Amino acid sequence: MECKIAWAGEGMSFVAETGSQHKIVMDGAPEAGGRNLGPRPMELLLAGTGGCTAFDVVMILQKGRHTVTDCEVQISADRADTDPKVFTRIHFGFKVSGRQLKREVVERAITLSKEKYCSASIMLSKTAEITHSLELIES
Repeated sequence: MECKIAWAGEGMSFVAETGSQHKIVMDGAPEAGGRNLGPRPMELLLAGTGGCTAFDVVMILQKGRHTVTDCEVQISADRADTDPKVFTRIHFGFKVSGRQLKREVVERAITLSKEKYCSASIMLSKTAEITHSLELIES
């Protein structure tokens, strides 16, 4: 896996180009010299982690032949006050919709992602307490 990060030439804006040829603009807050032209790098870390675990949960449920119609993950996180300002607490609030989904089946998919499949959240769990909640919606 590869990624190239290039400074945009002024302020604190950077463009990441992923190995799959996608580009993402990142920027800092104005008080840090940025112009607010894109998400902060640490926001992208959370977004990537949320995408990783959501991917796992949907895939696990689909492989089990469960009908999933939607999956959202709302993430809230706290960071340390001093450098390095690592994440110290991350909460993943899952909202999973589907037909006749059983709570224990969806909770098991979340646990499998947390403990076995989601590389991103497993790495972040080395510095952060990670918690989950689940809202199950019949659709």
